[in-house]
Amino acid sequence: MGLGQDRNRLRIGHGHVPRAPGRAEKPRPAPRRVGFNGPMAPTRTLTLPDALTEPRGHGLRLCAWDAGSDADAESWLRGFSDPEFQRWNTPLTLWTDLAGARTSLRARARDAGEGRSASFRITDARSGTTLGHVGVNEINPALKRARVGYWVLPEARGRGVATRALLLASRWAFAELGLHRLELDHALGHDVSCRVAERCGYAAEGTMRGAIFEAPPRPLPGRAPARPPGHGRRAAGARRTGLTRRAVPVPARGARARGVRWCAVQGQRRPVCQPS
Repeated sequence: MGLGQDRNRLRIGHGHVPRAPGRAEKPRPAPRRVGFNGPMAPTRTLTLPDALTEPRGHGLRLCAWDAGSDADAESWLRGFSDPEFQRWNTPLTLWTDLAGARTSLRARARDAGEGRSASFRITDARSGTTLGHVGVNEINPALKRARVGYWVLPEARGRGVATRALLLASRWAFAELGLHRLELDHALGHDVSCRVAERCGYAAEGTMRGAIFEAPPRPLPGRAPARPPGHGRRAAGARRTGLTRRAVPVPARGARARGVRWCAVQGQRRPVCQPS
């Protein structure tokens, strides 16, 4: 019998090892990603810790954002690019494209994996349509405290989405994370957030002066553009007081705005209410 006539014999030059008849081939291990400091862990893409449940109720489902999903990245970009969002919020890191949105979601996923936050995509319980975002951020297990924040896409506003989502996220944080106190901050004059906080049973604690970074003034729809920096006595940034602005010197990182703080405490006399 010559070489090549028996497939179970060693084939010289091909590195083929004979296999016993009827014996299953051992599966090969998956390839490992190797970096400069050794094997690399798989890149996390979900913004909710694996061991925690997804809140449902009031016609909504709160699920994890997926940084690897094009649809999720597009919704995340739309939310942060919305003029109404930018009117009341000044992100510390500015990004304007899908690549930036994916980077932002991956950062949220890393925070979730390390127990620092939980970010939820607000969806319609029946259709699965993305409606907005609600997050439990800056989780402090030692003090049993965290901050909550939310935004709603333009087409989903006026339907109580923020109230219902905050209600679900608050109850989830108390039950799943064992937190004692939740804090909610928003810019002074943001009446919509005031109403959402009140409906969910949050109690107002007061005004925080100079607590929020504010971007340089931008022209609002239907209003004349702001004068350029250095024009007369106008500063390049302004402090927000309700819906009006007044000139102030600009610190190195931008102007400061007043913020309002609300809180919800587990077991407080004023319980988290039902959405109206």
